[in-house]
Amino acid sequence: MRSRPGFWLQLAALAGAAGALLAVVSGAFGLGHEYVSALAVPPLVAVVVAAWIAHRHLLVPASAALALFGAAAAVTADGLHVALASLSLAAALVSAAQCFRGEPIAAGPWRDYVTLTKPRIMSLLLVTGAAGTFVGAQGLPSPGLFAAAMAGLALACGGASALNHLLDADIDRLMGSRTEKRPVAAGRVPPARALEFGLTLSALSFVLLASTVNVLTAALALVGNLFYVLVYTRWLKRSTPQNIVIGGAAGAVPPLVGYAATSGSLGLPALWLFLIVFLWTPPHFWALALLLKESYAAARVPMLPVVRGDAETTRQILLYSVGMVTFTLAVGLSLGPVYSATAALLGMLFLGLAWRLRREPTRRNAGLLFHYSLLYLALLFVAAAVDPVIL
Repeated sequence: MRSRPGFWLQLAALAGAAGALLAVVSGAFGLGHEYVSALAVPPLVAVVVAAWIAHRHLLVPASAALALFGAAAAVTADGLHVALASLSLAAALVSAAQCFRGEPIAAGPWRDYVTLTKPRIMSLLLVTGAAGTFVGAQGLPSPGLFAAAMAGLALACGGASALNHLLDADIDRLMGSRTEKRPVAAGRVPPARALEFGLTLSALSFVLLASTVNVLTAALALVGNLFYVLVYTRWLKRSTPQNIVIGGAAGAVPPLVGYAATSGSLGLPALWLFLIVFLWTPPHFWALALLLKESYAAARVPMLPVVRGDAETTRQILLYSVGMVTFTLAVGLSLGPVYSATAALLGMLFLGLAWRLRREPTRRNAGLLFHYSLLYLALLFVAAAVDPVIL
């Protein structure tokens, strides 16, 4: 007997059906029809992707619901538009009903689902995103808007991280004690459940941000999610030692999300925050890669220390550190005096640790730089958030 989809896919399917229903109703009464209709698309897409990968018995009704919904959006003739929308709703309801049929399988402990979201990484991403809201608002953001933006960003980060766990399960099993006990790699969470969880969080992120913040914010969060999952995790990480240089763009998206949430647009300060994280990522991650070089080699992941050695890695760390600190100081006029002073103080220590690692490439020095880099970024973005509040 086929397996029953889990709670998270059931939730996505119900959300897709509800969205299709609201689209039909809003069309009848003329209440923000196009806006409401757009909110139905992410959960419908999530169900189709999950069906294609893990639940083929859902593929026909889920695909029909999405295709008919798209056709309804493309057709302007009233009678045909309503007919296609109604058929889409019917298919979405069938798809949702099918999600509650089949043999149930163990979902895994709830703590493992928290682990799938990578809370420690998420916390730093939320700090940079929160700073973006302050810079975008040029002061204190609205509490309600701030909460909605952070909740939507957390869902996007958590969804992307869960999908990363799924795609990297084979690597995690080969990298030793640090990763082999992760939920999917260790078999505590079935791959299908991790897929459903990641897709649903990602879809809910878009719906929440688009409905309570603005569409630009929702689109930026989705782009960051897709870039991290498809470009970095699925492609770059396994194919080039420059993986973290290019892939670092995904981790630099949260400040854009925060800025767009409170300003409704993207300006130069948003670009500066994005580039700070982008330039910070290589020295931060390569310091960690030095600590995990043997693990990456065992998993055949072409991280820079594995491919080019410690000497070249420490040289690149120093070069990127110089470039990053120089840039953080250069944008000080735009981000404010508190930020500038903080950037100068924190940057000097960062360069000192990078120089020490270059001269003595020991595990201790790599560990010091890695852990300091986390504090560095958090404090730098807190300073960027403080400036518009006090000045």
